[in-house]
Amino acid sequence: MAMSASRLGDTFSALSDPTRRAILASLATGEKTVLELCRPFSVSQPAVSRHLRVLEESGLITRRIDGTKRPCRLAPNAMKDVEQWLDMFRRALEANYERLDALLAENSSNPTPPENEKK
Repeated sequence: MAMSASRLGDTFSALSDPTRRAILASLATGEKTVLELCRPFSVSQPAVSRHLRVLEESGLITRRIDGTKRPCRLAPNAMKDVEQWLDMFRRALEANYERLDALLAENSSNPTPPENEKK
């Protein structure tokens, strides 16, 4: 599983900001223009544009040109690196739990007598 540490870092950096996460959540419902994305926020259009630039540079969104508008949408496979990274930890945790389950099962089938009963 090859993932770029830099790309993953850029993604997490972009996701660290609550406004950018809110923008992504808004784009999850479909493509929107910059002005449509500005409406729910109490920040200026240039500030939202800067957030969009970070999201675009991190590969989370794409923009297209439609006349004077630049509609934004979620990028295909935008979360692929994050999903792969999380899956690596999910598999490691599952393996740990399986080992713990096996150990607990082994201990419950071979209980050791308490200290005062060993004699």
